[in-house]
Amino acid sequence: MRNDRHLAMQLRKKGASYNKIYKELGIPKSTMHYWFKNLQWSKNIKKELTKKAQRLATKQMKAIAIANKKRWEVWRAQHRKEAKREFPLLKSNPLFAAGLMLYWGEGDNKPRGDVRITNINPRMIKLFAKFLREICNIPKEKIYIRLLLYPDLSDKKSQNFWHKSTNIPLKQFGKSSVIYGRHPTKRLENGICLLRVGASGDLKEKIITWINLLSKNLTDQKRAGVV
Repeated sequence: MRNDRHLAMQLRKKGASYNKIYKELGIPKSTMHYWFKNLQWSKNIKKELTKKAQRLATKQMKAIAIANKKRWEVWRAQHRKEAKREFPLLKSNPLFAAGLMLYWGEGDNKPRGDVRITNINPRMIKLFAKFLREICNIPKEKIYIRLLLYPDLSDKKSQNFWHKSTNIPLKQFGKSSVIYGRHPTKRLENGICLLRVGASGDLKEKIITWINLLSKNLTDQKRAGVV
């Protein structure tokens, strides 16, 4: 028989959790559970402790979300600032303008996620890959391709076609997806090509900033009668 049960009772009645009682008295939780399991007042304390823990967890989650949002905004601002600094040096480069226009029309312009562009024209995909390598300094090994194919198209043949068209290694091709629609036969000879850059949230921030700057620059030139 333990002689510290009355001490545990006193602490429990003051609203102490099993963890706190264990730290102060060294009583195993299994023993406390045996002592208190049939006591309604202890059950009520447990409910209050649970509610308190939930409120604290919610408050902590909100604080974490706010902190993450602030870090995200600082991160975005840094890349926007870098893009603005680079824009005057790049705006006269035809490849720069062509790559931005392609992404503006065919790319994923959502604020988050990887840089991705989808098209059926191999020349467009090849041009955008060139833009990524020469303007954005993206290594070829970070550029990936995935195909969208109709059921009657050969996956191997289509991958070889896009490999030769883009010079992207086959090992950087993801698993192709099959399109099941109202017209499942050869409507596209080589399928649809989705090209993306892995872990490219920073690049997307810069590209979207460049697009906005280029659009504004063209508008200003038009108003000034330059174009």
